Amino acid sequence: MASPLAYEQPNLNKAWQAVLLHVPTIVLIWLVSAVLTGIGYGVSSLIMLIGGGDAGQGTSSNALGGGSALLSQLGQFPLGILASLVSILAVAVPAMYYSSGEVITVTAAFQSLLKRPWRYFLAGLLFSVAATVGFVACILPGIAISLVMPVFVNLIFTTDRSILDAFAASFNQVYGSSNGFTFVRIQVLAGLVVVIFSVCTCGLGAFVAVPVANFYIQNAAYHRGMIS
Repeated sequence: MASPLAYEQPNLNKAWQAVLLHVPTIVLIWLVSAVLTGIGYGVSSLIMLIGGGDAGQGTSSNALGGGSALLSQLGQFPLGILASLVSILAVAVPAMYYSSGEVITVTAAFQSLLKRPWRYFLAGLLFSVAATVGFVACILPGIAISLVMPVFVNLIFTTDRSILDAFAASFNQVYGSSNGFTFVRIQVLAGLVVVIFSVCTCGLGAFVAVPVANFYIQNAAYHRGMIS
């Protein structure tokens, strides 16, 4: 059973208060993600610059340019993976907060991530591949998969279920529950509010709207029975 506060009626004020409790954790998650992304981009750009500077003309130049592009992507890949793992904490922290009822400190958040990194990497890989296939095959399946993400992340971070079981359970809970489509509507509405608020504030509003939405949605997931 999760904390009793997880099952309370969600509202923006409660979500905002939860965000305030986690400001240091949220800020550090964003900073670490941004730094890792920036370093990855810098490494990629440096490799391309070196490859471009060494390239001559003709076929050998094209081959060298292609090799540089490949190396730049390979150089950026590990840092991109790390940035993605850290970024998912933005959703996992609200999940852990409502599950335990305790404020998730910076130390607790990153210790959780480092405790089972391969589990989170493989879960993220599975979800990314499934969502990509869904969007390529037909946009609607991709959207449907994306909308189970809050429940999937919760199950991955707060339970010991296998990755495949958590993935299947997240679908069953969202699309097999009587409250499932209400939860979907909550996510869609929250997403629209985040987009509008962010656009109207030239992007600055996202620093407030996104974490509030993440906490609100996790609370709603418990309240609506998506997570027991």
